Amino acid sequence: MTRKLKEYPSVVLKPEDLCGEIDFNQVFGRSCPLHIEVGTGKATFLLSQAITHPDINFLGIERANKYYRYAVDRIGRWSVTNVRIIRTDAAAFLAPAASCEARAGVPSNSVDCFHIYFPDPWPKRRHHKRRFFCPANLENLIRCLKTGGILRIATDHAEYFEQIKRLITEQSGRLEQIEFLPAAGVEPGELTGTNYERKYIKDKRRIYPFAVRKK
Repeated sequence: MTRKLKEYPSVVLKPEDLCGEIDFNQVFGRSCPLHIEVGTGKATFLLSQAITHPDINFLGIERANKYYRYAVDRIGRWSVTNVRIIRTDAAAFLAPAASCEARAGVPSNSVDCFHIYFPDPWPKRRHHKRRFFCPANLENLIRCLKTGGILRIATDHAEYFEQIKRLITEQSGRLEQIEFLPAAGVEPGELTGTNYERKYIKDKRRIYPFAVRKK
């Protein structure tokens, strides 16, 4: 029998309850570094990192309802208090929000690290416009990062990786490449410890990591 997924109000961040620039200190009830994962999936990475780093606040953004519900249930069952999950479109959520009349958004210079692991590559050329990495979204990632903040990316798709590198290279005045270190607590040979990475390692696919710091 399939286990029924529960919704834990303490884990959920609902877009309709937010307006203007979000005060993450208020959301988490404390002032700590903020990490955001774009595309949380089943929250394997978030759970591991939140347990390993109780001194960091983690926000997971997931648009797909089935993964969102699984992530909320998973974090809730583990009683992890430093994670929130929001179901929304990441591109819109990261764009500026000027007032309560506008939708909620992430403030400028508020994020210590973005984690974006195995974003959908939309491999068909006619679908490339759906890819998350584009000039507008990269601009908003940079805007949201604090000075010294880090953007960590991993993909198994070589062509998408080259596109991402080109976009970031165009921002070399604001971003500097740094070493992509494995996340804490990952298994030997892993870089992120996500479900996708573990699947791709089994399939013997090459993983392309990339990390940059905001100057």
